[in-house]
Amino acid sequence: MLTSAELVWLIAAVAKGDEVAFERLYAATRAKLYGVVLRILRRQDLAEEVIQECYIKIWSNAGQFDPSVSSPITWMVSIARNRAIDLMRKRSEASLEEEPEAMEVASDTPDPLARREMTDELKRLLGCVGKLEPERQRLVLLAYYNGWSREQLAEKFDTPVNTVKTWLRRSLLEIRECLGLT
Repeated sequence: MLTSAELVWLIAAVAKGDEVAFERLYAATRAKLYGVVLRILRRQDLAEEVIQECYIKIWSNAGQFDPSVSSPITWMVSIARNRAIDLMRKRSEASLEEEPEAMEVASDTPDPLARREMTDELKRLLGCVGKLEPERQRLVLLAYYNGWSREQLAEKFDTPVNTVKTWLRRSLLEIRECLGLT
């Protein structure tokens, strides 16, 4: 795997239309993105389809990537994860509540490879999320990692939508404070 700085450079080159840089970016990140997508969709054929769409989107949107906002792999994983979840929602006639395991791809204990790849920034963030009370941790992870809407969260937690909004806002303020961003 390339370093974060190398990935930033490749994405910048891709933004300028550099096909060789795109091939290197693809080769360096495909396994990671495919793993994320396959874990969500659980079907190789669909995962391969989504990966193709993701790299088209990465090619098209490379100029919008901002390394001050997120790491390159985080940006690409979010594109892949969001596309896989969108496809899952479209293909599934069952509600998310009937198949919660399909949407809860976040694990309490990351696999050893994922743990090695964690940046210090991510470790700090996870440490701050870990300081929240367990119900708020789950709420934040379902909202921001799994992409659940406030309405879905309200139903899941049997709470009014406005209360969910308040809980999320307060949780994010606590996380920001913990990270020293206030």
